[in-house]
This record gives sequence, C-alpha cells and structure tokens, in this order.
Amino acid sequence: MIHVHLPAHLRTLARIEGEVTLPVGEPVTQRAVLDALEARYPVLRGTIRDQVTGKRRAFVRFFACEEDLSHEEPDSPLPEEVRLGKEPFLVVGAMAGG
Repeated sequence: MIHVHLPAHLRTLARIEGEVTLPVGEPVTQRAVLDALEARYPVLRGTIRDQVTGKRRAFVRFFACEEDLSHEEPDSPLPEEVRLGKEPFLVVGAMAGG
C-alpha cells in the first residue's frame, strides 16, 4: 500500500480526511500512483496533472524521502521506502512570488 499526502485544498475537494492509502501494482511510479489516486477520486483529475498531456501542473511538486521528485520521469520507479509503505509520496502545492 502506498501512502499519499495531499495538500489541504485537494483533500477538501475530494472530501478526504488525512492521508490516502492506495494499492498500487508494480512498478510503483509517479504515474501509477497518480492513476490510482485519480481512479479512486475522479474529482482530482486535472488538478495535479494535465488530463491531455499527463504533465505535472506548474505549481504542484512531488516529494518522497526528503527528495524533490518533481522533475523525474513519470515512469521512473519511486524510492523503495515509498514502494514498501514506509515513507509517503507527498503532493505539495508550490509557493510562488517574492
């Protein structure tokens, strides 16, 4: 089971309280996790990544194991700690401005 932390506004939109736990088959990748998340919560489609291109939205970042995974390929395997359910996959709303 993969643990996913979402920002408050996406939890509110999907009516989720706390962390999301999802079954994700191998290989566990960003794409596989987001596919499982959007399948369970269809209201999130298009909020984290573009529905047509599948690319991450500009002000959304992905983190796991204290690493910024935002620029990794969507089909790259996630860290082993995430795959084993020991560490969460974090979806974070980026800050902008000065």
